[in-house]
Amino acid sequence: MALTTRPLDATEIAQRAVKESRPVVVAVGGDGTLNEVVNGFFHNGAPIPTTSKLAMVPLGTGGDFRRTMRIPLDSKAAIQVISTGLVRRLDAGCVTYQDHDGSTGVRHFINIADAGYGGEVVHRVNRGSKRLGPATFTLTAFLTLMAWKNKPMTVAIDGVSHDLVAQQVVVANCQYFGGGMRMAPAASPTDGVFDVILIGNAGKLETIRGMGDIRNGKHLDQSNPKIQLVYGKRISIASPEKVRIDLDGEQPGFLPALFEIQPGAIEFITPR
Repeated sequence: MALTTRPLDATEIAQRAVKESRPVVVAVGGDGTLNEVVNGFFHNGAPIPTTSKLAMVPLGTGGDFRRTMRIPLDSKAAIQVISTGLVRRLDAGCVTYQDHDGSTGVRHFINIADAGYGGEVVHRVNRGSKRLGPATFTLTAFLTLMAWKNKPMTVAIDGVSHDLVAQQVVVANCQYFGGGMRMAPAASPTDGVFDVILIGNAGKLETIRGMGDIRNGKHLDQSNPKIQLVYGKRISIASPEKVRIDLDGEQPGFLPALFEIQPGAIEFITPR
């Protein structure tokens, strides 16, 4: 067992284990911890050749990835999954983006990435206290919304360009983000494509009214011209304004960003 002492420590620890092909690398924590461990399976944007499997014992604020994979919250039950579960190859996302210092960064994600409002929420969550657990996201999302202004964005999905004023663009490998919001209810981390949700120029009251539908995954069932679902493997997003991105609840930087699917990049132990 290795304890982390600083940001990105889990990535370095996991990378050493992956290069040694340790049988199982277990992320014990929330989605942010899992994201760091996932990044340990890659080097220079490519998967590290390994026989290591990834697993998770969920502890933390959001707990969104485990919802799609149905990993139990109970630690003993989650540990049991590691010894009796099914190994599945999961897709991952590789993101090239603008780092906080203006340089180009490359990171990976396994759950959901987004640009816009969601990135701002994550920025505020990670700056503050998470003592309210999942309710932290709900409260912070409301407070962020009050000050948020939608941004002009150009989104190219497999070469097809969309120009819009957007609240956010969500690039989903799995289904949940933001502490239980089912943003991409049909997304699968084994299908080789992202579910891309374009949320256009939605207003504040409209957004508040629609949060229940998003939490229940019903927002795509309705005919709403401001919400569009598209599928793609290569998504580029740019804006003339400074727009934050979010990867698995981490906030590494800003647009412009390129999101690319890496099919079957990680072997993960899931419940049977």
